[in-house]
Amino acid sequence: MFILSVLVFVFARIAPGDPLQSFYGDAVESMTTEELDAARARLGLDAPIYVQYIKWLVNACRGDFGLSLKYKQPVLAVVSPLIGNTLLLGGIAYILVFALAVLLAIACALHEDSLLDKFLCKLGTVLYYTPAFWLGVVLVLIFAVNLHVLPSSGAYDVGKQNDVINRLRHMVLPLFVMIASHLWYYAYMIRNKLLDEIRRDYVVLAKAKGLSKRRILYKHCLRNVAPTIVSIMAISIPHVLSGTYIAESVFSYPGIGNLSVESAKYHDYNLLMLLVLITGTLVVLSSIIAQFINEAIDPRMKELEVQQCEQ
Repeated sequence: MFILSVLVFVFARIAPGDPLQSFYGDAVESMTTEELDAARARLGLDAPIYVQYIKWLVNACRGDFGLSLKYKQPVLAVVSPLIGNTLLLGGIAYILVFALAVLLAIACALHEDSLLDKFLCKLGTVLYYTPAFWLGVVLVLIFAVNLHVLPSSGAYDVGKQNDVINRLRHMVLPLFVMIASHLWYYAYMIRNKLLDEIRRDYVVLAKAKGLSKRRILYKHCLRNVAPTIVSIMAISIPHVLSGTYIAESVFSYPGIGNLSVESAKYHDYNLLMLLVLITGTLVVLSSIIAQFINEAIDPRMKELEVQQCEQ
């Protein structure tokens, strides 16, 4: 997390663009050189990068992540109302992607090289390589503009933030884009892993004893592949989060993904730093949790780690 904060801090400040444009707007164009220098000094942008970082780090350790240059208020106050929307959208998409991925993988493994397997492979490949932003625009054009059956933007209608149905209607199109963009990628990985497991010697022995392929797959293969699925789910957090950011941008969904794009666009350094750290924390925590779950599913992993440490 420390290395991440250093890299983002440095690259954000050496990137082209003037953060004063975000804070003062068009008034920057009419400011004199003296006024610009005074404005940078007021915002702490005139000091060397390492001095700025040390000051930011000290304040961040105290819970003060600075002022948003665009919104002119503490960045925590900007992010707090929106993080719940992103976690809701991303969490639902995450669960649906892997639930459907496992089901698709099982269906393809049971019917390997059949018409169903080939159809799902082709359809999944097409959806995976379809640009998410283009698919989002097409869905808005069809379902929001022409058919008027689904909203095109926002997390809820005005005054209906507590209406569950209204919130779900606003999430239908973003969820579809996210699922279509990620589903087959993970379904294909799980499918191949299941097929590798099906070809092991113990499966041949189980078939010789008269067990059906379906029973072997559910009772033995799926259980043995479970640690791999959990590992895939852990490392997929950044991938799914990036999909959430794209969906929020396309559908103007008020979340930290859309906010991240704005913070980078307007050089809102403090806001960008907090959003990146939140994302990084989610990635690290998910990896730790996945490790514990894997050890619980397969105790041999923990024994292997102990042997490696002893060596």
